[in-house]
Parts: sequence; C-alpha cells; structure tokens
Amino acid sequence: MTPEWLWLGIGFLGQALFSARFLVQWLASERARRSIMPRAFWFFSLAGGATLLAYAIYRRDPVFIAGQGAGLFIYARNLMLIRREVREQRDKT
Repeated sequence: MTPEWLWLGIGFLGQALFSARFLVQWLASERARRSIMPRAFWFFSLAGGATLLAYAIYRRDPVFIAGQGAGLFIYARNLMLIRREVREQRDKT
C-alpha cells in the first residue's frame, strides 16, 4: 500500500466518523421524540475532526486545516461542559 492510498483511506475514515455523528443525533432525537444532542455526537465530531485534520495537514490544505482545527476546540469544549454538568448532577444526589 502506498502512502497516498493510506492517506486516502484516512481521509475517508475521517469523513465517515464525522458523518456518523448526524446519524447518532437523528436516531437519539427520534427515540426521544424531540431534538437532542447526545454525548456520542461530540465524540464522533472530535474523532472525525481530528482524523480529517490529519488528512488536511497531509494535503497541506490551509482552508481545510483552519476549518477542522477550529472545530476541534468547539467539540472538546462541549464534552468538557457535558462532563462538568454530569459531575454537578452526581454531586447533588
């Protein structure tokens, strides 16, 4: 396998992870019968974004790098906020 094919596979993997978050969100909302954003959405966002950032760096695409890089901070921050909320709710009980 050549490095080019390997990186193409990494790019597709990142896109699949990033796209899976929408399926997770849709299924969770359908189950709840309201719009919700499950924790898994943010984990898929983080994993997909990090994988796509690696691919963008390999491709040396500054637009793609900026977009994915900025998104990683948002995804990580949402996970931190969720963790804090869970901890606070646990401490109340």
